[in-house]
Amino acid sequence: MTDAQPNNPLHGVTLEQVVTNLVNHYGWENLALEVDINCFKINPSMKSSLKFLRKTPWAREQVERLYIAMFA
Repeated sequence: MTDAQPNNPLHGVTLEQVVTNLVNHYGWENLALEVDINCFKINPSMKSSLKFLRKTPWAREQVERLYIAMFA
């Protein structure tokens, strides 16, 4: 059962881990340039970003694509 999703690079990675790694790599300012969403531009925080990304599939998809491109 551990190989249930062998082709999914995000399998086992939480959204919080994705955002944390991106922030550590880019910083909030550069992350906002890479992914044009206000939760990264205006008074960014981990809590507000996660809340927005969990409710907004298109934004989450952009963040996940960036993560895959950088870390997978």
